[in-house]
Amino acid sequence: MFKFLKRFTFLLKFWKLIPFLKDFFTSKEVQIHKKVLAVTLIAIYALFPFDIIPDFVAFFGILDDVMLATFILTRMVSIAPQSLKIKHNLL
Repeated sequence: MFKFLKRFTFLLKFWKLIPFLKDFFTSKEVQIHKKVLAVTLIAIYALFPFDIIPDFVAFFGILDDVMLATFILTRMVSIAPQSLKIKHNLL
């Protein structure tokens, strides 16, 4: 339950992630294989949207999509260099 709440609060701060994502992909500090990994995770999610709970099931159908998106974003933050995390206050 705590992990769910942590991911939910992370998602509420999504507006902070937009500049982070821009810097992540344009920064020379981020190694190319980390950028490729991030793009691969995003592409897999976009191209193969397997749902644990179908989207037509009201609120719960979207919940698994939100959880997967926050998982991908938290992985991107975790592989980012420390300087980007400090710059965007994502520690």
